[in-house]
Amino acid sequence: MKAMVLAAGRGERMRPLTDTVAKPLLVAGGRSLIDYQLEKLATAGVRDVVINLSWLGESIRNTLGPASYGMSLHYIDEGEIALETGGGIYNALPMLGDDPFIVVNGDVYCDYEYARLKLGNDDLAHLVLIENPPHHLSGDFALNDTRINNVSERRYTFSGIGVYRAALFERCDAGPFPLAPLLVNASNEDRVSGELFAGFWNDVGTPRRLADLDAQLRSQI
Repeated sequence: MKAMVLAAGRGERMRPLTDTVAKPLLVAGGRSLIDYQLEKLATAGVRDVVINLSWLGESIRNTLGPASYGMSLHYIDEGEIALETGGGIYNALPMLGDDPFIVVNGDVYCDYEYARLKLGNDDLAHLVLIENPPHHLSGDFALNDTRINNVSERRYTFSGIGVYRAALFERCDAGPFPLAPLLVNASNEDRVSGELFAGFWNDVGTPRRLADLDAQLRSQI
């Protein structure tokens, strides 16, 4: 299975740190955020990873190079204006192929094991959800057993970890667009599975959360 790491975002909430450092290259526990993601993908058996680039993208390419943890790294530059999550994945489909592929955010830290990710034969996506953190109490998706739906009152937050088929994007056009509406439409057709993950997760969205993660990881060294 191939994978994509989303690394094109500007990281506005992380400024001023991201004025000079690409968000996935920010360091916690002595390692960059994207390094943790690459290691976990390699452990899960992934051998080809696509990384999308925009803001300070060349610094990511120059830092990581063509390979990491035994995996080949392939870069796709979106230019000065990032294509958002949906547009970024759509733009990378020729490199990802027709088989199901993993997509993870390059700026999160999570102890979920990617080898657990699976996608049903008729499903277009599988999402890993978490309990709503204090900064996102409204959640994103409802979960009924193992099915994502939009009718239950109890909603959970999308972790930024998922598996997708290219068919999810078959009616899309090139350009910037979000991923969430595609997932809502597919879940309305009962073609999105999900699971609730109860382990550690941090989206590292602000300097304060980055500092907290750094302290926690260093305490474990």
